[in-house]
Amino acid sequence: MRNVTTVILGGGRGTRLFPLTLERAKPAVAFAGKYRLIDIPISNCINSGLKRVFVLTQFLSASMHRHIMQTYQFDMFTDGFVDILAAEQTPQGQDWYQGTADAVRATLRHLTYYKADQVLILSGDHLYRMDYGELIEFHRENRADITLCVHPVTRQEAPRMGVLRADESGQVQEFVEKSQDPSVLDRFAAPTRLFESLGLPPGPDRYLGSMGVYVFQPEVLTQILSDTTHTDFGKQLIPAAIPRYRVLAFPFVGYWQDIGTIGSFFEANISLAQANPPFSLYSPRWPFYTRSRSLPPSRVIHSDIRDSLIVEGSDIDGAHITDSIVGVRSSVRKETFLKDVVMLGADFYEGEQVLYGGEPPGPDTPPLGIGRACTIERAIIDKNARIGDRVCIRSQLGQPDREGELYWVRDGITIIKKGAVIPPNTEI
Repeated sequence: MRNVTTVILGGGRGTRLFPLTLERAKPAVAFAGKYRLIDIPISNCINSGLKRVFVLTQFLSASMHRHIMQTYQFDMFTDGFVDILAAEQTPQGQDWYQGTADAVRATLRHLTYYKADQVLILSGDHLYRMDYGELIEFHRENRADITLCVHPVTRQEAPRMGVLRADESGQVQEFVEKSQDPSVLDRFAAPTRLFESLGLPPGPDRYLGSMGVYVFQPEVLTQILSDTTHTDFGKQLIPAAIPRYRVLAFPFVGYWQDIGTIGSFFEANISLAQANPPFSLYSPRWPFYTRSRSLPPSRVIHSDIRDSLIVEGSDIDGAHITDSIVGVRSSVRKETFLKDVVMLGADFYEGEQVLYGGEPPGPDTPPLGIGRACTIERAIIDKNARIGDRVCIRSQLGQPDREGELYWVRDGITIIKKGAVIPPNTEI
């Protein structure tokens, strides 16, 4: 239906999301207890009828490779695919990817193997639900060389992202990446008529923020990538292309969130369990896909659960849980209290770790999950953690960042590292 090649940027080190990126790339981080962030753009592609998808990876990519291979397999009657392009050495280049544009440049011969009318480039770590078909049609109808998808942001948000200046017709005139200069931001305030056309209230604090979603004509993409000094789309390539090509802004007014920090990751997860969440996972006509698991239904007995999501395969016995996400295969035991907790779950049940190359736990090691009589507030518990009985973990908004041997505090949130063993009676 749509002859489009899609490229998803698999992410770099993800330093702002550390320590969740200690052992994995940012798009491979678990979300909502059962998905991974990379599932969001791939699902949007599938639901938009775009099934020729390349995922570019480099840093700590094994976990994401395994997830994609186990999840996205089309049948023999479909000519689509989700293919992984890992960084590789070639006669033309011996270095790792130096930026987003450099990653596309290094893999261009693979991306252009299939003749396409347009190339769609996406970030792999944003949360939103979008029909890319509407974006492609906008690009074609307006005969654009490049189309940038933009989202309304406030002046407070603008310095953290790329913002652009466009005229009332949507033609992009200037682009700047993460500028901290107030005079520059003054110049980039969006035109009032553009926001009125979107049904949004105009104001001096309205800006057009780049979503990291780009549509290119293939020949234009090849031309602008020929300058090997440009290694990043937002910092160099897009600003240099604006004077030379027809670059348009496509406004998107739905929910969109860059999962770039521990704070944004935490809030995006916790908000899913609200009565009226800003972003809902429940959309039968636009599902998010992930790896299928043959797990039993979650068992909840003698427990008080409020405003929370409980993922399949979990076992909750006599616990009190509110405003929390309980991930796949999680165990929460008697008299334990959880509030504002994101549990990423477990990769296996107790006793199964030896099947995955792990060592059997010692006799004094707490079992997987959370023990008895624990109190945990404002925390992210990474996968396969073992928390003993009577452990107390509390964080407060505004608390300074710090770290211990098995945990970190970032943005006023305690993060328990993957596979950590927290002894009984510990206080953090």
